[in-house]
Amino acid sequence: EARRADVLASIIKTSDDAIFSKTLDGTITSWNAGAERLYGYAAPEVLGRSVSLLIPPGQAGELDSILERLRRGEHVDHYETERVRKDGSRVNVSLTVSPVEGEGGRVVGASVIARDITGRLRAEAERARLLGQERRLRAEAEEASRLKDEFLATVSHELRTPLTAIQGWALLLNSGQLDDAAARRAAAVIERNARAQKQIINDLLDVSRFISGKMRLEVERVALGRVVAEAVEAVRLAAQAKGIEIEGPGADQPDVHVSGDPDRLQQIVWNLLTNAVKFTPQGGRVAVALTERDGHAEISVSDTGCGIAPDFLPYVFDRFRQADGSTTREHGGLGLGLAIVRHLVELHGGTVRAESEGSGSGCVFTVRLPLLRDAERGLRIDEGKDGGRIDEGYEIRNPSPAFLSGLRVLVVDDDAETLALLRTMLAGRGAEVSAASSAGEALAALERDGADVLVSDIGMPGGDGYELIRRVRAGEAAAGLPAARRVPALALTAYARAEDSVRALAEGFQAHLAKPVEPAELWRAVARLGRGLGV
Repeated sequence: EARRADVLASIIKTSDDAIFSKTLDGTITSWNAGAERLYGYAAPEVLGRSVSLLIPPGQAGELDSILERLRRGEHVDHYETERVRKDGSRVNVSLTVSPVEGEGGRVVGASVIARDITGRLRAEAERARLLGQERRLRAEAEEASRLKDEFLATVSHELRTPLTAIQGWALLLNSGQLDDAAARRAAAVIERNARAQKQIINDLLDVSRFISGKMRLEVERVALGRVVAEAVEAVRLAAQAKGIEIEGPGADQPDVHVSGDPDRLQQIVWNLLTNAVKFTPQGGRVAVALTERDGHAEISVSDTGCGIAPDFLPYVFDRFRQADGSTTREHGGLGLGLAIVRHLVELHGGTVRAESEGSGSGCVFTVRLPLLRDAERGLRIDEGKDGGRIDEGYEIRNPSPAFLSGLRVLVVDDDAETLALLRTMLAGRGAEVSAASSAGEALAALERDGADVLVSDIGMPGGDGYELIRRVRAGEAAAGLPAARRVPALALTAYARAEDSVRALAEGFQAHLAKPVEPAELWRAVARLGRGLGV
């Protein structure tokens, strides 16, 4: 009995767990080294004192409940709770409390084994956090995948819709079954739908530039009044076609100046206006206002359209998100216009917000852009960019046959139909046009006949446009030609990213245009290159 008692005492003394005993009124009667480590009290500090000194305030009823169970001879197994250390800190413990019987089987006290479970609970909490994070990330990934699939389906639909009209009317034109009026209508439909496709592609490229951080701004001092007026005029016909009244800032309103890219600023206003016209029913109204407030220019576009539901309002500027992406939706589009607006506004150091009282109540979009600082207000507004523009609609419908007169243009493209189109465009304005379908043919033509302007595709088999321009420039350098006598070159390509333009200029081209190209844009670029004006 004595040896067994010694063994048990040794086990208790060396145990990592806190082991102590108490009477039925809660007085501590024994206290091992594990209890000293766990609670911070040495044995002389607690022996004869109530175990309540370990109970946190507000949990006194817990001790009474345990003691009552012990008096009935019950065990308390793995009871998880908090206890207070000597220094006042809290510790999470798991308690096993067993009754101690005296003579006749009467319960005279209790033994307590306490184990520190702080680490386990911390690990469980971390595991729960990681599981919650994993579930959230998985849900976000599933939502992103759903949005991607929905977006790809929308892109396919939005590209195929205008393509159907283009292909159908082109087939009817080629069949010779249309009279003059129907043929003119077919040509107008084809042009309108081709422009719609071009806009879709431009929006996709803009979003790609934002995502990759490659959007560049050509910053200058900009008169916002003119930008807003031009955007209003650009969408007025579309608004009139739907019977929508569109109101712009008054002519007597003082102009507001900011620092920015005029083309991109006009794109911001144009996107907001086309969005308002799109979602406003026939007979509605769209209004644009331009004001100064707190050192900022504010452009607001309001409409009497279908409004924005409260649950979608926080996501209205997210790319690839649409309030209705189903096959029964009333309005087409990719859902990129407002995302592009937000990115462009932020690139200009501004903010944009949307307000709506809900479905059917219309909405207001407000753009805030920082005004020019006082030191910049004396700068002259550069009119050169707009002043050098050609009115594309006027130029196309009122051609001047002598616009490119006297210029010899070499056009290089491996696609026979594109080559024929470019020859027709340029020859119709008076240029003397020669054509080549490969880099080799182009080099031979330049050596034989020369040219005032070289217009070349980039992607061509057997030698691309980059190789062509490198060989042209190398030949000119070997011949000792000064820069003024080297043939100016225009890259006309379907590679339309910002980095494609940068590479084309670095390789030796003087200008870069993306396909499909507007006739007036091509004429202007060729004319300026051919006359040594740049672009």
